[in-house]
Amino acid sequence: MTTLSSKTAAPRSMSGWRSAQSKRAIITVLGWSVALVIFFPIFWMILTGFKTETAAIADPTLIFSPTLESYQAVHARSGYTRFALNSVAVAFGSTFFALLIAIPSAYAMAFLPTKRTKGTLLWMLSTKMLPSVGVLVPIYLIFRDVGLLDTRTGLIIVYTLMNLPIVVWMLYTFFKDMPKDILEAGRMDGASTLQEVCFLLLPLTLPGIASTGLLSVILSWNEAFWSLNLTTSKAAPLTAYIASFSSPEGLFWAKLSAASTMAIAPILILGWMTQKQMVRGLTFGAVK
Repeated sequence: MTTLSSKTAAPRSMSGWRSAQSKRAIITVLGWSVALVIFFPIFWMILTGFKTETAAIADPTLIFSPTLESYQAVHARSGYTRFALNSVAVAFGSTFFALLIAIPSAYAMAFLPTKRTKGTLLWMLSTKMLPSVGVLVPIYLIFRDVGLLDTRTGLIIVYTLMNLPIVVWMLYTFFKDMPKDILEAGRMDGASTLQEVCFLLLPLTLPGIASTGLLSVILSWNEAFWSLNLTTSKAAPLTAYIASFSSPEGLFWAKLSAASTMAIAPILILGWMTQKQMVRGLTFGAVK
């Protein structure tokens, strides 16, 4: 009986192993397929940037003679560095102020909740459902009257308010996953609220804060609506720089692709360098 059972168990275990391997292979193939579909537009944009305008329109193939003509024309037309510095200042400045406001707000909602806490969180999230064009006119008029049009300060204020609901929600989720016993132990040792946040809460939730900050930077870097409507030249970021290659004569596909590649290159490099921190932060508290 023992021999028969061992003989029947072996084929079953082998079939189960093969089934698990086949499922894993199917999931891997599907994952790579989805990744290729998502990345293909970026890949095509990068290739088009190395074509001439004639080749970009008349020869949409993968075989061509690469040239830096479009990149040279883009760089000669306007200063890429000035637009890039504006994007860096606005993206990181708005992220800094969003975190500065969101950390104490999320702390209060997570550890000192009231009856209105859930309602406040839902209200903050509902503001993201409002189309930006719905508040364009009042914000434009206010900025015109106080002298914030075409300034980095104006864009930082708008981007901070734009990303604040998401930042607060993410930090609130991370803080809620923290065991309250740690903070209570700090209070018993005489720690003040500021010391709790700075020396206990922030170090333990640093992965979540880092991923939230990175997400805010990416959202600010890619924002185009407000930069096109609130800036002209002085504070225009890279999104406005890309839009400047659209003219009444038409779209210059090669130059537009080269400008877009130069605009997204910094954020792609940042995302690639910090992908582990991003994944670690987004999965923070998922497994206990």
